[in-house]
Amino acid sequence: MTTSPATTRPTSPWMPERIQHYIGGQFVDSVDGGTFEVLDPVTNEPYILAASGTKADIDAAVEAARRAFTSGPWPRMLPRERARVLHRIADIVESRDQDLAEMESFDSGLPITQALGQARRAAENFRFFADLIVAQTDDAFKVPGRQVNYVNRKPIGVAGLITPWNTPFMLESWKLAPAIATGNTVVLKPAEFTPLSASLWAGIFEEAGLPEGVFNLVNGFGETAGDALVKHPEVPLISFTGESRTGQIIFGNAAPYLKGLSMELGGKSPAIVFADADLDEAINATIFGVFSLNGERCTAGSRILVERAIYDEFVERYAAQAARVKVGLPSDPSTEVGALVHPEHYAKVMSYIDIGKTEGRLVAGGGRPEGFDTGNFVAPTVFADVAPDARIFQEEIFGPVVAITPFDSDEEALELANNTRYGLAAYVWTSDLKRAHNFAQNIEAGMVWLNSNNVRDLRTPFGGVKASGLGHEGGYRSIDFYTDQQAVHITLGEVHNPVFGKA
Repeated sequence: MTTSPATTRPTSPWMPERIQHYIGGQFVDSVDGGTFEVLDPVTNEPYILAASGTKADIDAAVEAARRAFTSGPWPRMLPRERARVLHRIADIVESRDQDLAEMESFDSGLPITQALGQARRAAENFRFFADLIVAQTDDAFKVPGRQVNYVNRKPIGVAGLITPWNTPFMLESWKLAPAIATGNTVVLKPAEFTPLSASLWAGIFEEAGLPEGVFNLVNGFGETAGDALVKHPEVPLISFTGESRTGQIIFGNAAPYLKGLSMELGGKSPAIVFADADLDEAINATIFGVFSLNGERCTAGSRILVERAIYDEFVERYAAQAARVKVGLPSDPSTEVGALVHPEHYAKVMSYIDIGKTEGRLVAGGGRPEGFDTGNFVAPTVFADVAPDARIFQEEIFGPVVAITPFDSDEEALELANNTRYGLAAYVWTSDLKRAHNFAQNIEAGMVWLNSNNVRDLRTPFGGVKASGLGHEGGYRSIDFYTDQQAVHITLGEVHNPVFGKA
């Protein structure tokens, strides 16, 4: 065994020396001077200090955002004018994709090739919503000769955005783009494990011409900065992506203020493989679906349900292919699984692997990969013969760990698929089109892919059911969330009023 080599800190001209808040167009330290260390996932050594926000910093950020909303030009600009700014943002992100990917990979442990794809998706998110607000139409209803009714959409105010540490830059863009496209101002609270990429937005937005105060950023922990943002009376909207338990806390804390909430939470998504499936494609897709992004993805198909007629062959081939997945330094273009984001999360994933060894048959992985004695590296791990009441079947692990379970009938497959508290995504592999559509209808999941990997269409709703979320974003659902809809009624003919108190 050899010790994993140390990484090299990116030398991009946009790499900050320290990470500050960004409030009202200025980079600032915390009011109380507080900071926290950010760790390199490969070495677990601190590489930068970040400002640690508290209620005072959130108050300042919300005040700046509120001032920009009430007095600034952004909410009053035409959609086409805002769209031009969003397209410039997309252009800048695309022009810096290599630098952004290097910093994202260094900060989060994502393989560099996957981080590059996420940077390009971030640009596409801005381009999509720039086009959507220009092409958008709103409802109009006519009663010929008597009345016309139409709908106005109006930005709501200050949107609080709380984002996770997996693919942080892309997921930040997923919220930032529709929030500002619709004329709102924002306060972003990024995950404390990965604040680096969030710090880059300020310079990108300034260069693109986004007015001062439209974008504000406060770093820090959920218990302090996040909690203050959720409870702030001048923040009518909270969009959150993260684990389900945190979502429950946010739901309770936001309730007294009757805030609008959009929450994309945890998942334990099933991938159902029938005997008539294209086995090569199903194996390739389910390998990618759980081991890409280091397994740190909410839509990972981490429960694979396989029809018994092909079960033994599937397990044998799946385990062999999982063992060939390359674990390596995030900066290596050939790496397929990098380092988990943080030692706390690494410890959680390893604890589940230990649990899995008592709940299933270990057929691949199960510990550190060969050659990596330090850092947050986990070998792609596969458990077979997992019972549906096992913890590794029921609980979200959020790492490169998969449980495989056999089934004997369509009815049993559906029962197993729905047998968790989660309901985010599902994947079905079969050549029977009738079965595929019936399964999609009956699976308790917000999103279903039939004979497909997780391929997103930005026009479709993204979200889950049960413990996987509240509400949907994506396409017009994002426009709905970030705007108020006002109905206007106009009488065209003679007014027909009931008359009370007539003399």
